[in-house]
Amino acid sequence: MNGTGAIGIQLHEGLATIKLGSGRRANSLGIRDWQALAALFDDLAKDSSLRAVVLSGRGTVSFSAGSDMREWLSAAPADIDASFAAMETALTAIERLPVPVVAEVRGTAAGAGCQLACACDLRIVASDAKIGMPIARWGILVPPAFASRIALLTGPAAARDLLLTGRLVDGAEAARLGLATASVPEAALESTTSALIASITAHPPTAIRAAKRSIDTLLAPARERLRRLPAEPAADYDTLQRGLSAFLSRTITAG
Repeated sequence: MNGTGAIGIQLHEGLATIKLGSGRRANSLGIRDWQALAALFDDLAKDSSLRAVVLSGRGTVSFSAGSDMREWLSAAPADIDASFAAMETALTAIERLPVPVVAEVRGTAAGAGCQLACACDLRIVASDAKIGMPIARWGILVPPAFASRIALLTGPAAARDLLLTGRLVDGAEAARLGLATASVPEAALESTTSALIASITAHPPTAIRAAKRSIDTLLAPARERLRRLPAEPAADYDTLQRGLSAFLSRTITAG
């Protein structure tokens, strides 16, 4: 497995290291990237030798700023909805993987990037990283699955704060809220992640898979209820298009 496009993977002795993005545009992902990520995790789920996965952004600047919203400019509502569906399929594939997935977060993990981190089992976050869900300002209608991933980690009060204000928190606050498993200086990020992986893979693989399966069994009823909810529009499309047009014109001007 070599990954596809903006999704790269290396496999070594039962550890899969997955890199998100191209190293440009804050590692934002387009619909094809989300589809590739879902397919990759579906393939990994069939690998009986797999013991753990580390998910990180390509380069040193960002984990992921979420979806590449340039794809949504002037797009039909159905195409934007399809992008959100592909995103959710990828997040669900990560959650369903039978072995632990550790997110190594530096830079920004915003919007769908935050959701990617939350879909992982554990999150090691650099103390100067920024993580959160600043999506309501775009007219994106926060889906229940997004809210659930945040609330399961932080509790409903903190989830309301993060979703309603859209503020980004640093690694230290993320750890206090439960959004991060641990927050460490960026210089110690890789070594801390490696130590965590070593402590997991020191145990028998069958025991680790059973531990994750037991937790997933506990969460399964809530996840199943979310999957059965009728599909809703992904966004207030007029608001989204106005916001995207203004944002991209500022970006082009600044560039």
